[in-house]
Amino acid sequence: MKLGARIGAPVGNLDPRPVLIVTGLVQEARIASGPGMAVVCSSSDPQQLRALLTVFDPATIRGVISFGVAGGLDPTLKSGDIVVATEVQAGDTRWLADLALKEDLIAGFGLGRRRIVRGRLAGAEEVVAARHLKEALHLETGAAAVDMESHIAAEYAANAGLPFAALRVVSDPAHRALPSLAMAAIKPNGDIDLRKVLRSVARNPRTLRDLVTTGIDFSRALRSLRGCRGFLLGSEGLVAADL
Repeated sequence: MKLGARIGAPVGNLDPRPVLIVTGLVQEARIASGPGMAVVCSSSDPQQLRALLTVFDPATIRGVISFGVAGGLDPTLKSGDIVVATEVQAGDTRWLADLALKEDLIAGFGLGRRRIVRGRLAGAEEVVAARHLKEALHLETGAAAVDMESHIAAEYAANAGLPFAALRVVSDPAHRALPSLAMAAIKPNGDIDLRKVLRSVARNPRTLRDLVTTGIDFSRALRSLRGCRGFLLGSEGLVAADL
């Protein structure tokens, strides 16, 4: 099966159905939103994402792309570096990515020194926050990065017979632990509960440094993600492979 012609083909050849974009945070969803895209945001809740995907009739979409930030597993990757998935692994199950991104096109998009690598993504049901857990998962899977949406999006696409791709930007690199507050402060709608953050910092000022570092990494990752926005529909290089 093909995703029609090149996704960014002339209008006369373009499949009018939207591409389903799967995100975990509201910031990612805002970047992805636009004509030709149906966006779902899981609020970093795998079960909520599975429930959201049940409302999509596969016949109404033409492909699935997991798009957002991820935790770094490859120790050579820095925050802001881009991982284009070759496959996604969760446990003993793997799903191949059927869409390919041309690095020469994305590299010329003004992303500065950000690296663009092809590699495996690991899927997790919970945030992999600690450094030793990241190291263990990297050794187990060989994955470049981990997130909580790509494996669910890949499974949905496979069950529906739809092409799948994943583009993830490293936020917290492998050598850095993700503060527990950064995970606990996510609201059900995927936004950040700033009041909860401020209350926690007031109780324990020592958490401020880690939160600031995490915030800088996250902002850098979002800047890279915005730079990748134009590739969601393939107008700059997303193409479908034969299935």
